[in-house]
Amino acid sequence: MTTGPTREMAKVLTAGLFGLTSVLVSCGSGGARRPGDLRGVELPVALDKVDFVLQDTEGKGFDFRSETEGYLTLLFFGYTNCPDVCPVHMAGIASVLRNMESSVASRVKVVMVTVDPDRDTPRRLREWLDNFDTSFIGLRGDLSHVREIMNALNMAPPAVDSSQGTNYLVGHPSQVIVYTTDNRAHLVYPHGTRQRDWAHDIPMLVDATWDS
Repeated sequence: MTTGPTREMAKVLTAGLFGLTSVLVSCGSGGARRPGDLRGVELPVALDKVDFVLQDTEGKGFDFRSETEGYLTLLFFGYTNCPDVCPVHMAGIASVLRNMESSVASRVKVVMVTVDPDRDTPRRLREWLDNFDTSFIGLRGDLSHVREIMNALNMAPPAVDSSQGTNYLVGHPSQVIVYTTDNRAHLVYPHGTRQRDWAHDIPMLVDATWDS
């Protein structure tokens, strides 16, 4: 397992990833106020929920904004051949949700958008996600469309290491973006987030509200 960044490293990496110059905004400096002692990395500027449609693993159009309305939504960009970051994130979140009260877990949607649609067929993506949780939603589309979505989030685009032939690796952002029920993302969770941190934050986030 890849060792996750320290809290201070995560703050700096997150700020750089989202193209932001500030690292954190404190409660008294005009930024969003945390609804409690949350363990995710707070964004200096909350992100509005992106509006896009991609194909789910059944081949149906999935309207991300409307289909996740009213849910705590965890959005991740990854791929099934990922050797570490993707399975670690999915396994950790799945384990936490399985052990959580159904009244909380049922209000959470986990969405993974593949950055490797050439290899991640609908069947492959569905089977891979089912290893973690059958409720996890897998989405795919043309890589150009996925890049547009990531660009709208100020995220670095996926990068393919073509020197590896058909066994190539894909570089991609390792953060999980978390949208609360106000359709905004106030926090991200970097690779290395522990299960106990997810277990601590998710029950608080399903009912979270932020002050402007």
